[in-house]
Amino acid sequence: MLDEQAKKTLLRHIPHGLYVCGVQDGDQVNGFIASWVMQASFKPPLVVNCVNTGSGSHAMLQNSGVFSLSFLEAGQKDMAAKFFKPQSRVGNKFEDVEFYLGATGCPIITDTLGYVECQVVGSVAHGDHTVFVGEVIAAGIHREGKPLLLESTGWNYGG
Repeated sequence: MLDEQAKKTLLRHIPHGLYVCGVQDGDQVNGFIASWVMQASFKPPLVVNCVNTGSGSHAMLQNSGVFSLSFLEAGQKDMAAKFFKPQSRVGNKFEDVEFYLGATGCPIITDTLGYVECQVVGSVAHGDHTVFVGEVIAAGIHREGKPLLLESTGWNYGG
């Protein structure tokens, strides 16, 4: 028998970094907070990124087949908060955030630790998130620092 409270508590103990996932589809760009992210292979370099199927960004990522991950630094909780809400509710999330477009055309936030850009090479659609497997095709470091972790924000996403 599944103990719902135990499941929720334990799944929320899985540590997660916070990243701004940049997506593009034609001339349109968007960003959202991704926390279900992990490295999956050295050769080729692969990253797994799980994206909520109900989001507009999910459709953009599926259409373009590319995404970027800007690595937030510890202390950038305010920056993360800008990208938690749906674009349909808040409009242009990049309005007061300095960014540039990478090799994939996806937005990369300048004031972060750095970034990777990925070409989707596989996906698994099951449940309320799609697991996108991205091959890292570009990367860069903006500065040294410690990453922002979900548990340090007091927020929950999971369980």
